[in-house]
Amino acid sequence: MANKEKDVKLLGFWASPFSRRVEMALKLKGVSYEYLEQDIVDKSALLLELNPVFKKVPVLVHNGKILAESHLILEYIDQTWKSNPILPQDPYEKAMARFWAKFVDEQVGPVCFKSVVKAEKGIEIAIEEAQELITFLEKELTGKDFFGGKTIGFLDLVAGSMIPFCLARSWEGMEIDMIPEEKFPELNRWIRNLNDIEVVSECIPHREKQIEHMMKVVERIKLA
Repeated sequence: MANKEKDVKLLGFWASPFSRRVEMALKLKGVSYEYLEQDIVDKSALLLELNPVFKKVPVLVHNGKILAESHLILEYIDQTWKSNPILPQDPYEKAMARFWAKFVDEQVGPVCFKSVVKAEKGIEIAIEEAQELITFLEKELTGKDFFGGKTIGFLDLVAGSMIPFCLARSWEGMEIDMIPEEKFPELNRWIRNLNDIEVVSECIPHREKQIEHMMKVVERIKLA
């Protein structure tokens, strides 16, 4: 593998979209790394030492330098290893990629999962509100193979780790058809394009195992 680094470590959790997007970026860049699986409930001394502020994965360690928070890690990876750029070069396009990535993690993720599970206004309204947010992403994909254009980029890594391989599997477990082909043709085409990329497919959690995990999370949310 190209761009070998002797001291690149990634602390992650197999079902975490935040960890998986970092793995995708490292593989896309051709960076070899040591992966350290973490227990996100019984947190290791190493995780607490490296990320005492948030106590969460992912954490990237590169030559003794420690970084937390997936968006910051993705930008660091992009600036450190120059091959296969992740972020756009144009300042406006770069800013918009960051904007939509923030939207995915702070709006789409919580509303399309936790709010749907709780369904405080009823499941139909919860689904409608989730689909309203997803429609923004559908529009952003019109006429594009990926959010980044012809090649996978920053927003593809963020949204790709969150929607098709995390949220969609929770919806499947809950028997909710959240993103039907007829309503979201662009999004479904994009998901198929992602599946065709080797570095993405290598980082996708096992489907049945992921669904089982997400259903346990669903039950915890319902009981909270």
